[in-house]
Amino acid sequence: PQVPKWMLDEAGVDYEIVPTLNKEKAHKKPEYLKINPSGKLPALVDGGTRVFENAAICMYVAERFPEAGLAPPVGSPDRGRYLSLMVYSTAQLEPSMGDSLLGLHSDNSARGWTDFEQAKDAVERELGDGPYLFGAQFTAADVMIGSMFIWHRTFGGHSNRPRIDAYIDRLQARPKGMKFG
Repeated sequence: PQVPKWMLDEAGVDYEIVPTLNKEKAHKKPEYLKINPSGKLPALVDGGTRVFENAAICMYVAERFPEAGLAPPVGSPDRGRYLSLMVYSTAQLEPSMGDSLLGLHSDNSARGWTDFEQAKDAVERELGDGPYLFGAQFTAADVMIGSMFIWHRTFGGHSNRPRIDAYIDRLQARPKGMKFG
């Protein structure tokens, strides 16, 4: 639940974390399956709204709390790029990173995603000259893309890319940045 927690912290909103005990398989019980039909964590409940999957939760929070400025507004020229980066984080970056950490070197094109080096190339291009993906504006895309690299680093991975390493350092230095524990 670190990714949605980071997003909620950046949005500056009050929330409650409800512990789900894996050993009791609480996330597989009918009550929880009404929130997330896949029985996985995390999930967010906001009144009558239920949201699951990290990217969906981040997009929801950014739209629910627009005053936090965590997404380009609907109609903005940056909106399409923002949505693309949100999906890229889970459709390309996350699986290629997983393959890299596991030492899998297969033809990923048959599986639908690029290899990790190409994914890092794309992220470096998207970083441009700013501290974040949208220049000076920190967004939910930084939460999603950044969290992948933070996880990679946490599990002993090395980007071998000075620009990406500096980006990760900036994200982790944020007062509300992703924390473990």
